[in-house]
Amino acid sequence: MQAPAPAASAPAADALAARIEGFSLDFTVLYRPDDPKMAQRPAGIEGVAYNVATWRAFDPARADLAAAQRDAATAGDGFDDRILDASADSRSADYFNAGQPVAMKPQSVRRVGDKLIATYPADPRFTLTAEVDLAAQPYPLLQWRLEARQPGYYSVGYTGGPHVAAAQASEIWQPLIWQEQRLPDRSYLTLAYRATLPTTMVREGDTAFAAIAHPGEFPFQPLPLADNSRFGVAVRDGAGGASPMIFAPVMGGAGSQLAGGASTSFRAYLVREKAGDLTRLYERLARTVYGFGDFRHNAVGSLNTTFDRMVDYSMSSYARWIAELKGSSYSTDVPGAVKNVSSLNPFELALVTDRPGMFESRVIPYVEYMLSREKFLFSLDREMKIQNPSRALRGPTAPVSELATLYAVLGKRNPALLDLARREFEGSRTRNLDVAEHGRTWQNALSLFEATGDRAMLSEAVAGADRYLASRVDTPQREFKDAAFFFWPAYVPDFVDLYRLYEASGEKRFLDAAQTGARRYTMFTWMAPAVPDAKVTVNPGGKAPVYWYLASKGHHPMSAPQEDVPAWRLSEMGLTPESSGTSTGHRAIFMANFAPWMLRIAEDAKDPFLHDVARSAIIGRYRNFPGYHINTARTTIYEQADYPLHAHKDLSVNSFHYNHIWPMATMLLDYLVSDARGRSDGAIDFPSQFIEAYAYLQNGFYGYAPGHFYGDQGVNLWMPKGLLTGFDPELNYVAGYRGDALYVALANQSDAPVASRVAIDPKLAGRVGALRVTLLSPEGAARAEGDGLAVEVPARGQVAVRIDGLRARTKIDRAGLDRPAAAVPNDSAALSVGDARAYLLDFGGFGRRGYVYLRDDDAKVVRARLRYRSGGGWKVLTDDSFPFEFSVPRGKGESFRFSLSVDKVGGGSATSPVTVLGE
Repeated sequence: MQAPAPAASAPAADALAARIEGFSLDFTVLYRPDDPKMAQRPAGIEGVAYNVATWRAFDPARADLAAAQRDAATAGDGFDDRILDASADSRSADYFNAGQPVAMKPQSVRRVGDKLIATYPADPRFTLTAEVDLAAQPYPLLQWRLEARQPGYYSVGYTGGPHVAAAQASEIWQPLIWQEQRLPDRSYLTLAYRATLPTTMVREGDTAFAAIAHPGEFPFQPLPLADNSRFGVAVRDGAGGASPMIFAPVMGGAGSQLAGGASTSFRAYLVREKAGDLTRLYERLARTVYGFGDFRHNAVGSLNTTFDRMVDYSMSSYARWIAELKGSSYSTDVPGAVKNVSSLNPFELALVTDRPGMFESRVIPYVEYMLSREKFLFSLDREMKIQNPSRALRGPTAPVSELATLYAVLGKRNPALLDLARREFEGSRTRNLDVAEHGRTWQNALSLFEATGDRAMLSEAVAGADRYLASRVDTPQREFKDAAFFFWPAYVPDFVDLYRLYEASGEKRFLDAAQTGARRYTMFTWMAPAVPDAKVTVNPGGKAPVYWYLASKGHHPMSAPQEDVPAWRLSEMGLTPESSGTSTGHRAIFMANFAPWMLRIAEDAKDPFLHDVARSAIIGRYRNFPGYHINTARTTIYEQADYPLHAHKDLSVNSFHYNHIWPMATMLLDYLVSDARGRSDGAIDFPSQFIEAYAYLQNGFYGYAPGHFYGDQGVNLWMPKGLLTGFDPELNYVAGYRGDALYVALANQSDAPVASRVAIDPKLAGRVGALRVTLLSPEGAARAEGDGLAVEVPARGQVAVRIDGLRARTKIDRAGLDRPAAAVPNDSAALSVGDARAYLLDFGGFGRRGYVYLRDDDAKVVRARLRYRSGGGWKVLTDDSFPFEFSVPRGKGESFRFSLSVDKVGGGSATSPVTVLGE
């Protein structure tokens, strides 16, 4: 600290000064008389989709912003034309070129009690004062004040943090994208509303430094947006090194234009801490400065009730399933298109919630879509370029992991699925947007091992992962070159697949690496603003906020009751923005598929921060599908049970991507199972396969095989709607059955004990004898009461019971689904007519399905006909429009005998020989 040394006889003063060792009271004031015209523009970082704050360059010779080439993928929700199409001329993203920088070093620093007070040389444009309270808690508190002598635009930057040469920085962090040793290529400023924690951090060896905004400078209300961002943070100093810096106000932003005699002030904590990595300091600052903690509970109802509603919604007309295209409407972004992400989501939900109708109307068409389509996004419009859809039936769009999981969970009955998985493993494909995926990866080798038990695949996965640890986990990244940088998983080590490999191999190094990746991922979760202990008024005048993007598309305003609610219910803490490329507009998304993985890693690695982040992302947020994101203003409309039950144009608060419904319901189920596992220390668990989907939508697939409940093996996960009712809304549960016993674990989400009666629906679990309730968990109490239970669940505890005398009345027969069955012989074929592909898919108790699709489109084919054997005769199906495809139910063990004929564009026809599958 550039200050008088304290007297040697004052050890307490020495200790106080040591708290800010390495810090000075240096500032940089930016000034300009004219409007700097702050606006966001693409940063132009190669391989990275990211927008940054820019200004009209104060020094035109250093106008460093290059025009970005926009491609067709960057359109739709989250892609702001006002940013992406705007000019870069004469603009700079270097904050030190947003105004004239004036270096301010103190001419004197005096000690008054526990405070250091600095005075600065006179400047004709302004007067600056600053002081540090060395004894403030939790860290020394810096306060500054600038009084304008001349009118103009001002920004006061604290630039007195330790300056570490780039080569000496062990680790840096600036929200949102700069982690590890990826030092920004210029002095970008992150506006407050995009700072998950309002600071930057630098670590040199085992000492870390930060300058973090005081919570009082970052109000909870209104929702942080670009227009109300009062400060910004940066990490690259003017010399190209790393230093924690904070600027307030932001040039051209709120409060930056000052009249003569007007003033501006700000407070920030100066942080010097021992830290082995910056995620530890991130956690410490989040907890001690911004009050992050495990404070959410089921204020809006049990997560099971939400789960049931969401699954109901997925099957309603409001979910906009387009049966003739076998997909979910994606018209929010791409008019007329459909998009699917994984057939495993509805498959799992059908099994666990015992809904055979879902299997017939969603799962089978979904599987067919994933086998036939070239990409997740399918559009009939040949001219459509938004987000790079495909019109081709050149599948499978299903990735290696999905094909392998389908093969495994269908009892290894379908060799064609494994053949496709192995073929995709040896190739590459673009499935989403324009991101090419390589097949032979250690992650895909792991999926093939999980599906087949092939130890060679496990060895390949381990060897590949070890190389990955060396290059990606143990070696700090300096550049953006190891992935396609858009969604957050690309920015951190692959904690999901590393954890999967830990479970498969038992090797702790993979758990350690998964924990590292997961902790780095938490740095994309909101830890600010702090949540006030107060109520917030939302939906003023009975109107919900309208998202500008939907307003531009003609969506209608929505009504919602004006109400005063506790601020914590509205907080974004624990959620992430969608991606780097859309983070300017998508403040926080409700799709938190990382949460179940974090719960599991937290349990195995004993990491309470991961646990608390996971809970914060899920608990107490909504009663049904809440749409995609928090954006315009704080509101409770997402909490409403009927929020999604509106026509598409009548939804205007946030965007609806209908292909997200099943992954989100799967996320909740995964969370419930993972929470039960963690609270029981692993005594409750169910085997899972992997749902990869795309982007960040990874989760576990449950229900295909029985698990264990406190030593009782062979328990089938079973959670049909309404199985349990009448219980306290602070309770979440998982349930299962084995023989004439029902198993239930009830988890208390609150800080108070819960005593509750639990009704069991006799239509779903019928009495076959006297009810006998056995308490399996070491905590709580339970007893039979009438046809149900009475339970006492400790605060944040879990009660697990076995109820003998009840038999599950299941609709779906899962017996043997997980055990190998006779493989379907000759289960696929390629036909020259229409360049068609044919499969005979065996769905176990759901019978078989013959599926034929033409790779030729309507540029070659006018009409297609399928003639197939049915019983003792033949039937004919005709398809007069593209996509040309046929789905034919077959009975258990039944073969598929057919021929295909087409009428060609320009005249003529062709007919294939009879093909027989299944014999």
